[in-house]
Amino acid sequence: MSWLKPKKRWRHLFKRSTHINVSQTKRSQSSVTMPHHVAIIMDGNGRWAKDQGYPRFKGHQVGMDNVKRIVKVANREGVKILTIYAFSTENWKRPKAEVDFLMKLPTQFLNVYLPELIEENVRVMTMGHFEQLPEHTKKAMRAAVDRTKDNNGLILNIALNYGSRFEITEAVKAIAEEVSKGDLSPECISEQTISQHLYTHELPDPDLLIRTSGEVRLSNFLLWQLAYSEFWFSPVHWPAFDEEEFLKALHAYACRKRRFGGLNEKEEE
Repeated sequence: MSWLKPKKRWRHLFKRSTHINVSQTKRSQSSVTMPHHVAIIMDGNGRWAKDQGYPRFKGHQVGMDNVKRIVKVANREGVKILTIYAFSTENWKRPKAEVDFLMKLPTQFLNVYLPELIEENVRVMTMGHFEQLPEHTKKAMRAAVDRTKDNNGLILNIALNYGSRFEITEAVKAIAEEVSKGDLSPECISEQTISQHLYTHELPDPDLLIRTSGEVRLSNFLLWQLAYSEFWFSPVHWPAFDEEEFLKALHAYACRKRRFGGLNEKEEE
């Protein structure tokens, strides 16, 4: 099935979404359903930089700074968990100079913003395959997790060197090992068993997925966890995805009816 024709429909939806009254949205957030867990695919750093006449590195730098702004808005609006897709297992295929720069960003982000995150009671969590990461990146992540472990505000969950297929494969391997040792019976394996072996076993599944830059795909992100999540695709590149755009996504979520495969009461009548 081709995605070319559906994309035209998505563009139409994007165009319509820009007419939301954001001032009204800001006033109404406290009285509407708020997603507990929001996941974001932060896409479009390079395209934003190209549009602005900057090198790609500039886009990544501005995109990093935007994380803090969105964290602040999410915290204020009552979102409890914010999971961000910072670096995928496929991103290693990019030019070495770009990868090296991207590996420095988590360290820079935490060095600059960790004091603010601590002050705002944000707890940092991480997930991904960390063995491949440079030591300075791992050190910065460990320090952030340790220094914020007692905070009980918004959880900022950073997916770094993350790939959902790898995550699921590792979960299956771990379950198979438990079975081979006799610690687990195959008949007892359930969806919950798999969920408990994923990186996100401490967290509820996302209620809302946001992807920026107009792309309409999951890109190997939280494939298991997003089974019943609501999706919001924004045409705005991540560095330009500001408070107004984030509130549009929250407003759109609040207007939807989640059925989880069932029917609501009115539909049953």
